[in-house]
Order: sequence, then structure tokens, then C-alpha cells
Amino acid sequence: MSTDKVKVAVRVRPFNRREIELNTESVVEVNDQQIILHYSTSVTKVKGIIRSNPRFYSVHQVFAFDSCFWSFNENDAHFASQDVVYKQCGVPVLESSFEGYNACIFAYGQTGSGKSYTMMGSPDNKGLIPKLCDGLFERIACNKDMHTSFKVDVSYMEIYNEKVHDLLDPRGVKQNLRVREHNILGPYVDGLSTLAVSSFEEIDNLMAEGNKPRTVAATNMNSESSRSHAVFTITLTCSVSDPDAGVSGEKVSKMSLVDLAGSERAVKTGAIGERLKEGSNINKSLTTLGLVTSKLADSVSGKSKGEQFVPYRDSVLTWLLKDNLGGNSKTVMVATISPAADNYEETLSTNRYADRANRI
Repeated sequence: MSTDKVKVAVRVRPFNRREIELNTESVVEVNDQQIILHYSTSVTKVKGIIRSNPRFYSVHQVFAFDSCFWSFNENDAHFASQDVVYKQCGVPVLESSFEGYNACIFAYGQTGSGKSYTMMGSPDNKGLIPKLCDGLFERIACNKDMHTSFKVDVSYMEIYNEKVHDLLDPRGVKQNLRVREHNILGPYVDGLSTLAVSSFEEIDNLMAEGNKPRTVAATNMNSESSRSHAVFTITLTCSVSDPDAGVSGEKVSKMSLVDLAGSERAVKTGAIGERLKEGSNINKSLTTLGLVTSKLADSVSGKSKGEQFVPYRDSVLTWLLKDNLGGNSKTVMVATISPAADNYEETLSTNRYADRANRI
């Protein structure tokens, strides 16, 4: 277990077009490092959608996290931009990587809650992954000298219906790859492409190519819902030599940047057939991730007596994140939530999920 606990941040997105058309109300408030959920006793359901009048607040739930980002309205004084999220969540991970520690950032939340925007961003507002890559090469340029050199390798995969696909396969073939476990290095994907890069532009181009074959589909909740988990891994190797002493050495660190598929309820997404099967597999892996975080949290808090079994291998996702969750890693979870009253149940569920991770 790393001496650093899992850092947990929660980000509140703006209303989307659907929520504006529903004329829904915001039931989420950010107060420093707290998320406050308000709930009205005056609740009705229309076609499965919860309608709530915030003037009749009678219940509220409070959750405390390491960081809370209010990205609801950019005109607000305490609006959290992509830069703010990067400075608080991305920069510490980058610093750990240069110190030789493994690191991981993953975004969790219901479908359409802003995970991909937080991780990838848009052309005008880049997210955590592009900003981390940009910052990586800026630091390399500042730190390299005659006796210090750096090498950067990247891989990009998706986990779709419990199968692993290489998003950087030069042949463009979606081949199912096997997950194996090395007795020292831990879990890895057999046959996954690893490409050497020397600039942010190269990574940017690879990510753009890698995102093309990624599995997305339209649902009632999101016109481009990610139907797979995506894991972008950056391996940084720092080689240092001392010619006078005749010694040299290197340190290797990995950054795993994970854009999880959204948790979802079939009744709200309108999923049927293949979409329903995808949703079932998405929820299975996210449920296993929740179970793993609960077991680890119980272990840390002393609730469990003796050494208990943590079911990492119950899903491909948790198996691959094993070292990031329970090993020596700087790990950050960004939970993304909708502020809308009709998403109250999903928002509450996400906060409870994040609260469990906060106890690891």
C-alpha cells in the first residue's frame, strides 16, 4: 500500500441540452471541499424522470473530498476550469512520475456526466491527458542534460465487453488480447503495442488515431456514449550517468490515465439489444471496482479482521488497475456528476462510490 491514500476529487458539470429542455433545477452545491446534495420531498416522476422543486428542500447529504470542482457556470467566481482541474489533480501526478513513482488518474461517473471532457477535453479546452503529456515534455526539456536522458513510451487500449483491444495497433485490427500477471511486474496485456514518442505532437496524433476505433454509441443520455473503458499509459524512463564515478542507473515510472465508460441505468438510457449487453458489462466492471475499493477501504480503516481477499481478477479493469489501487502508486479519482434534479439518484450513487474510494 502506498503511503499516499487515493486522492478523490468531484467535478460538477453544467446542464446539458437535455436538462435545459426539461427545465430541471440544480440540486448540487459546492462548499470548499464539500459536495452538498439537496433533495425535495416534493417529487414526482414523469416517464421515469424525477422532477423536483428545490424550494421544498427537506433533505441534504454532505460529502467531503480532497477537491471539489464547480464547473457549472463559467461566470461564477469559483468556476473550476480545465486548468484548475489539471493543477490540482494532474500536476502532483506528473511530479510523482518524475520522482520514479507509478501514478494513475481515472474518471468515474454516470454516462454523460463529463468524464471524457475532463480526461480528454476539446480542441479549445484540453483535458487532463493532453495537459499531462504537454507538461511531461516541458519538464523533460528543463531537466535533461549531458548526464540525464529521458525516454517516453505510450500504449492505448480499450476494455470492451471484458475484452482488451489495442487502440494503437498499426494494422487497425480489433484483436482480443490476453491479460497476464508477472510475478514481479504485476498485470500486463500480452501483445499490446508500445510506441516510442519524442514530443507532445506525436502523442496528440496517436491519441487522435487511437480514439477513432474506440467503441461509442448513442443512448438517450448521451449522443456519443463511450461503450468501453480506455487506458492510456505513459512509461517514463530516466537514465542518469556519472562518468567520473563510472556508475549509471535508471528509474522507470508508469502513468495510467483511465477514461471509464459511464455507469448507467437501462431505464434512463433506453438501452436494448447490444447496447443493453454493453451496459451490463460496463456496470459489472464498475461494480467490481466499487467492491475492490470497499474491501481496500475496510482494510485501511481496520474494519476487516485479518487479511481479506480483494477480488481484483473479477473484472479485467480491476485486474489491470490492481497496482494503482492497492500498490505503490499515486492515484487520483475524479468523479464527475450532473447537477440536475432528475439525475439525483445517479449523482448520489457517484458520491457514495467516491466516498468509499476516499477511505482507501
